[in-house]
Amino acid sequence: MPYKKLEEYNIEVTKEVKDRYKTIIEELGEDTTREGLLKTPERAAKAMQFLTQGYEMDPAAILKGAMFAEDYDDMVIVKDIELYSLCEHHILPFFGKAHIAYIPNGHIVGLSKLPRIVDVFSRRLQVQERLTHDILECINNTLKPKGVAVVIEASHMCMMMRGVQKQNSVTTTSGFRGAFEKIETRTEFLKLISSSLS
Repeated sequence: MPYKKLEEYNIEVTKEVKDRYKTIIEELGEDTTREGLLKTPERAAKAMQFLTQGYEMDPAAILKGAMFAEDYDDMVIVKDIELYSLCEHHILPFFGKAHIAYIPNGHIVGLSKLPRIVDVFSRRLQVQERLTHDILECINNTLKPKGVAVVIEASHMCMMMRGVQKQNSVTTTSGFRGAFEKIETRTEFLKLISSSLS
């Protein structure tokens, strides 16, 4: 049986973006009729729709769909969540890891939903600072925990491939609400995400 990849894209958007990519490639001096580039405009159009699909998702609804009443009130951490996003300034990738913690206040959330929230906000044109804030506020406003913390560490291709061309630089952003604004709780969180428990 031949391989068939199942993907769904908006046909009108794909055509419009494809035509624009074709024009851009031609204006950069390439021949869009050569074999290697024949399908590139369409592939790029579909890739861009995939990489920005977060605009069509409701992160609060994702969390609300997996909230459970529970009297657990100690720290819950999901760390080393892979993230891939596009910098809104140059539309170049940035990628790294997110670390999230919250202290429940009557409700917990399915653990897989925290990485889903990271994906929703990452699949938009972003800056790392806003990405950190968006994740933090979504969890804080939806779960209403006693506290929430988010740390993101990422490498930016706009710094690595162009501009200052610093290949080993990593940008760290953080946000804290509620109990994590206390230095003791924040220190415990930072210590746990930086250590290996194995």
